[in-house]
This record gives sequence, structure tokens and C-alpha cells, in this order.
Amino acid sequence: MAPVSNSKIAIIIRTEWGLTIAVTRITLYDVMDYVTAQYPPKLIGDVLNLTKEQVSAALSYIEENRTQVEAEYQTILQEEQENREYWEQRNREHFASIVTMPPKPGREALWAKLQEQKARHAQKA
Repeated sequence: MAPVSNSKIAIIIRTEWGLTIAVTRITLYDVMDYVTAQYPPKLIGDVLNLTKEQVSAALSYIEENRTQVEAEYQTILQEEQENREYWEQRNREHFASIVTMPPKPGREALWAKLQEQKARHAQKA
């Protein structure tokens, strides 16, 4: 964890999660979500439970290193989108396989009652 801040006490450090506010698990990419949504600094601090100094350090670092932070932020957003798509597809496949499964032994009566209720709801709609 090498410090990447010029302040006396390093506030912005690089961790396994990327550029992070020291002694927190909040990354600059979390802050960037609020910056791009045009949240004011006080609200960013309130939402992320950061001190005024931490917010100021994060915003200063972002401004001073805009190109680098923006590039990393875009990479994070892309990875997040790919992960979301992967898990949504995996869940669709999983749920589709669950629907085709027969009821567990001993639960046939419950299964029949459920199918009956589904049919009644379909008639009302």
C-alpha cells in the first residue's frame, strides 16, 4: 500500500481495490459515482460517512489526477457492467432450470396446491 497523496498523512492510498481513502474501504471510484451525479461535497461526505478532510482530499486528488482517475473509473464501470450481465444471465439460466425440476418427494400435495393457486390467479388477471 504505497501512499499516493502529497499530504503529511497519506489520505489517498492504493490498495487491492484501487485508489482508496485511508482507513476506509471507500474508493475514489465510489466518490466518482457521486461526483458524476453532481452531489455537493457535504452530501458526498454524509452519504459515504467521510470527514470534510477526507472528502476534500478525495476531490483534490481526483481533480489533480483527472485523466488517470477517470480512466480507472471507466474500467471499473465496464467491469461492473460485465459482472452484472454475467450474473443476470447465470440467474436466468438457473431459474429456468429450477422451473423444470419436479417437486421434492413428499411435497406433491403442496405442489398441486401451488399449481391450483397459480391457475386461479391467472384466471383473475
